[in-house]
Amino acid sequence: MRLLIVGTLDGHIATAGKLALQSGAKVAHVDDVSGAMNALRSGQGADLVMVEVSLDIGSLCASLESERIAVPVVACGIGPEPSAAADAIRAGAQEYIPLPPDAELIAAVLSAVAEETSTVVFRDPAMSDVLRLAEQVAPSDASVLITGESGTGKEVMARFLHSKSKRAAQHFISVNCAAIPENLLESELFGHEKGAFTGAVTRRVGKFEEASGGTLLLDEISEMHPRLQAKLLRAIQEREIDRVGGGQPIKVDIRLLATSNRNLEEEVAKGNFREDLYYRLNVVNIPLPSLRERPQDIPILAQHFTAKYAEANGMPSLELTAEAQAVLAGHHWRGNVRELENTMHRAVLLSRDGVIDASAIILTGQSLRPSAGKEPEGAEAETGADGQAAGDVKALVGRTVADVEKDLILDTLQHCLGNRTHAANILGISIRTLRNKLKLYSQDGIAVPMPGDNERTTPA
Repeated sequence: MRLLIVGTLDGHIATAGKLALQSGAKVAHVDDVSGAMNALRSGQGADLVMVEVSLDIGSLCASLESERIAVPVVACGIGPEPSAAADAIRAGAQEYIPLPPDAELIAAVLSAVAEETSTVVFRDPAMSDVLRLAEQVAPSDASVLITGESGTGKEVMARFLHSKSKRAAQHFISVNCAAIPENLLESELFGHEKGAFTGAVTRRVGKFEEASGGTLLLDEISEMHPRLQAKLLRAIQEREIDRVGGGQPIKVDIRLLATSNRNLEEEVAKGNFREDLYYRLNVVNIPLPSLRERPQDIPILAQHFTAKYAEANGMPSLELTAEAQAVLAGHHWRGNVRELENTMHRAVLLSRDGVIDASAIILTGQSLRPSAGKEPEGAEAETGADGQAAGDVKALVGRTVADVEKDLILDTLQHCLGNRTHAANILGISIRTLRNKLKLYSQDGIAVPMPGDNERTTPA
């Protein structure tokens, strides 16, 4: 991953950079917010920005948002100062790291905030053939179309292809075509010149230029507007792009990967996707099976995610009981591997005494059981269609939805040691929504756990 450090960090810059390098990051340094924005606009790129807390983090985050530069920001400052951490998070930082930097904390934050992986975990024969094909085509520069249901791991496969390619030492750049409005996606891909449109305050290098020499992933390409598909086709054919408002073609050298959870042949037949672009992208097709089609991978993936989130939360290794594994094996997994990962993240936080039992497996559509599967003393377990004890539901009667939600959010945040990113992932809400909720709780005088602090709770 690429780390951009902003500021002097009160003399700890060299140590922080060295620790990040030891964790596998590529590190660059600028002195201030203006320098950071210039570096990011120029195509230098970053997967994570680590900024000195005394700088104007609010201005940096606002500029990143207004210019649609998606990169997480982590604040750093001397000592575990609660007010500084709270101010930084209110301003838009995702985490706060106290200085002098600790090697394990630096590694944990790099992993949690800018998580990237090219490891494909599998045992089922259905995935063996897929991996064999991927390894065979990875060394080439051929365009690859990766298809499959949402949550099957299409981006993980794209990173796997990049890691096995001759471009592995160069940038891997990903663009989510479904998440960016059509009128902004053109600028995101191809860049723009200063004054090209309202809000274009300076030149901006697009993802094609940023990825030059490496790999560009167009995620969910089926969501791209047909007008922009024509410009993309030219860029693929000619290996050159035009910035918005520019008059000079720019040569680019990329390996192009694309993903889709739709049947592109059907989209072509409907007139929603250009046939010539489809054939340009579909030189090789790697279809990823759903988790339902690779049942032997459910237990090994469950163990993998259990170990991952136990380590991330500073917990010892956990045992997954046979009953818990049976629950996992019997689920439909409409959300595939992504749904399984979220389920195991919750299960790790709900585990007790070093064990994940069936009561810790909260499947999609089920509610969190306050008693962790144990019914109140003297009560008989009345079981409904989903296997949840009716007594657990009755325990919530008389409470408002807002009150139950508040307890769930605060308990989850406490389990995550104040880590907003982890808590938002488990709760299934955006980090912005979580921060807004926490702000309301703080205004009501409710103590909210701070990032990295498992004992002290301070209003955030």
